[in-house]
Amino acid sequence: MNTIRQISAVTAMNLGTLTQRLGTSLVIVAGTAGVVAVLVSILALSSGLKQTINAAGRPERAVVLYKGAQSESGSSISRDAMLTVLDKPGIEKDGNGKVRATADVLGSFWLPHINDQTPGSVTLRGVSQDVTAVRPEITLLEGRMFTPGLKQVIVGKATKGSYAHLNIGERIVADGNEWEVVGTFTSDGSSHESEIWSDSESVLAGVHRNGFNSVTVWVGSDANYEQLKVAIETDPTLSVNLHHEIEFYASQSSGFSSFLSVIANVIGGIMAVGAIFGSINSMYTAVSARTREIATLRAIGFGATGIVSSVFVESMLLAFAGAVVGAALAWLFFNGDSVSTVAGNSGLAQVVFDLHIGLHEVLLGISWSLVLGLIGGLFPAIRAARLPVVVALRAA
Repeated sequence: MNTIRQISAVTAMNLGTLTQRLGTSLVIVAGTAGVVAVLVSILALSSGLKQTINAAGRPERAVVLYKGAQSESGSSISRDAMLTVLDKPGIEKDGNGKVRATADVLGSFWLPHINDQTPGSVTLRGVSQDVTAVRPEITLLEGRMFTPGLKQVIVGKATKGSYAHLNIGERIVADGNEWEVVGTFTSDGSSHESEIWSDSESVLAGVHRNGFNSVTVWVGSDANYEQLKVAIETDPTLSVNLHHEIEFYASQSSGFSSFLSVIANVIGGIMAVGAIFGSINSMYTAVSARTREIATLRAIGFGATGIVSSVFVESMLLAFAGAVVGAALAWLFFNGDSVSTVAGNSGLAQVVFDLHIGLHEVLLGISWSLVLGLIGGLFPAIRAARLPVVVALRAA
């Protein structure tokens, strides 16, 4: 009998007796499921945060920050510099001949969470009056737009779902200022939904500043972007840099997303060590229970390769089953759940986002499980291969 047929025959025999070793098999499945469920859940944090922040970027837009600034919160642009930028070529205009741009200023509110009333920091973004010309994805869900010059705000969908006292007509009191909620908006699921918006001049007055954090412009094309970039870089009166908006938001999410991925792998690795020991112990038990069977197979001519392969296949299949169970549990309990976190160096106070468990996270979990199965079956497979036939028959 050739090697492939031997492997197939022995593997089929092993799998047929799994029900007789149900306890040890469930140990492997449960251990692997726990590792995969935790790994996939933490990776879902990284994926959800990355998608939410990156959704704020569009290829037609560019962001102007102070030279060397890595985030909006670390940038400061004077009013004169802002006006100079808006006078440069490369910025498209609307039907009324106004440049499609918004000069934004950042502040913050401390608001109580809906569930436990603990305070959380929410970004207050002051935007220009014609902000929808440069951010057309902004859509009012209820109420109306704020009135320029007045302390009125519109609240992002995610913020309203997480914090209390943000219904239309309610008021936010902060730093001696009182802001009236007049509307709720959405922005296609981007991180802007975790913010509260108002008129930039009102915010400047509220935070006692005269400069802006960023200027976002609609360039429309790469040619316009390059034209604007050259105009800005060759102006000695300006100390600002121009960034593609998509690249800017990608850089904001990458640091914290990578951190979460590292945490997922570290925690998963710690749990994996325990799962591996459990798997090895269970497979040793399985091999010991099949001592007579293995010895008989060896005695009638089956080679060590078939025996070893059958142990590996059993271990890998049990680990795969654990991965499916773990991924299913993570998806069932966590996919789509809303959480909030501080978004690294993005300049945002807290970002509310949905956990996202997709094919990428599931495949990573399955890859981990197969590695666990491979390691867990290695030493038991070696023991089965080295088991002397005569000794095994006597022991049996």
